[in-house]
Amino acid sequence: MTSEEIRKKFLEFFEKRDHIVVPSASLVPENDPSVLFTTAGMQQFKPYFTAPKEAIKNFGSLNTASIQKCVRTSDIESVGDESHLTFFEMLGNFSFGGYGKKKAIQYGYDFITKEMGLRIDYVSVFKGELDIPADSESEKIWKEVDPNIEIKKAGREDNFWGPTGLEGPCGPTSEIYVNGVEIWNLVFNEYYQNSDKSLKKLETLGIDTGMGLERLAVSVQNKKNIFETDLFEPIISKIREFVSHEISFHAERIVADHIRTAVFMASDGVVPSNTDRGYILRRIIRRMVRYGKQLGISKNNLVSLIDVINKEYGNIYSLIRENKRIIEGGIGDEIDRFEGTLENGLKEFERGADAFTLFTTYGFPLELTLELAKEKNVVIDIEEFNKKLKDHQELSRTSSAGMFKGGLADLESQTIRLHTAHHLLLAALQELFGKDVKQRGSNITQERLRMDFSFPRKLTAEELKKAEDIVNLRINENLKVIRKEMPRVEAESLGAEMEFGAKYPEVVSIYFIEDKDGNIISKEFCGGPHIDQTGELGRFKILKEEAVSAGVRRIKAKLE
Repeated sequence: MTSEEIRKKFLEFFEKRDHIVVPSASLVPENDPSVLFTTAGMQQFKPYFTAPKEAIKNFGSLNTASIQKCVRTSDIESVGDESHLTFFEMLGNFSFGGYGKKKAIQYGYDFITKEMGLRIDYVSVFKGELDIPADSESEKIWKEVDPNIEIKKAGREDNFWGPTGLEGPCGPTSEIYVNGVEIWNLVFNEYYQNSDKSLKKLETLGIDTGMGLERLAVSVQNKKNIFETDLFEPIISKIREFVSHEISFHAERIVADHIRTAVFMASDGVVPSNTDRGYILRRIIRRMVRYGKQLGISKNNLVSLIDVINKEYGNIYSLIRENKRIIEGGIGDEIDRFEGTLENGLKEFERGADAFTLFTTYGFPLELTLELAKEKNVVIDIEEFNKKLKDHQELSRTSSAGMFKGGLADLESQTIRLHTAHHLLLAALQELFGKDVKQRGSNITQERLRMDFSFPRKLTAEELKKAEDIVNLRINENLKVIRKEMPRVEAESLGAEMEFGAKYPEVVSIYFIEDKDGNIISKEFCGGPHIDQTGELGRFKILKEEAVSAGVRRIKAKLE
């Protein structure tokens, strides 16, 4: 039985039993700001457990069923074994007072044994803990459904679910196990947990079930693990076409899982960034790149895996098909940004660079340093890292406040002009050497600008002349300098340059410099101020280029 047939059988089973099929909600929750992603099928239905009448109003029924796309990254470091994923599809049926435990248990038993043709090993029920009584009702129902079934009992840690986020519906659970694996979790929402962790009894019992499609497919298709099912086989097969090194099952599984998750995140509008959902996506892409490198898979081949996912899922989740080019561009750009960082970071790690140096000098993510350290049995002092980072950020803030001579209060004409020239210099360096060149420090006075930037070696005299010429070309073109205010998240999605270590508000100023055809030459987070046209700058002259630290260079320049 294919995964597509499993989906179809599940929805038809519950449609025949008076459930309304509801499409999957976005991975970005609309009504639950306490979580970054949709982690369970019940999330879009949370309001109805406390207000059942609204379900009648919105669905015309107290009973619903869905196949929900979900993301959970709490076990991301376990991905690569035979059962852990960051993205999965959750099959679920829900009732907001339409029926109770008896029907929920009977439905679960019938679907698993009759529709899927599987044998249930055993089920579990809540044994009671603290002030919450045992779920003896569920135990009794299971014995009525199948007198020979084995029933195990467990406490709150194993057989009490919820809530998603800080507060919400929750209750005792009954789990169905097949081939030694928990297949289906039947949650009986009898309580509402407040933000202070206290529980209050709900007026109406809510039914909330969740069954992972990937785990179910393993048993139905008689496979050894989730990566052998038809949900992953096409992705794994494609990866193996690209592998130039010895095959590592661990690495190929991580690449397969992470590219699938990244595509689904991006299809719902998530873009790589340094905060919140964008940071999770960035981390997933970067882990994928790192393990792809272990397998010898190029950037273009990683991006081509999106075609496989589009083919397998595009007809089911149309946003993947509709946003395919945007998804490819976003993931491809992030791979480009990280490949140089990864290369340099891995070299420096092997040379013994500490986590703080890797992070601040090479932009190498701490979580990857921790993974590498674990593989090499090296201990990283997190407390020391955090202390150094705090000191570094404080120094960055002090430097930013004094970027203009005499403080930000000094807005002399020459200082403002050099500020704009500073943006043009960074853009010129990136034009010559790629987007991996990042600003690592800055200081501007009335006499000169000073910019520290990430680069692995000394620039030649010829390269410095080229950078100088590019800046002067932009000056001679008399280009417009445009300031726009926008949400920080939007600015990050545009790829605007930001000062390393700086903290930005929710709404930021971005300065754009565009050529005559409207192509963006430079876009940077900046408080300003700036001139209106680059022609106001005069002539740009580089005075000196020197080393600051490993991987960081410094240019001093002036306007004549």
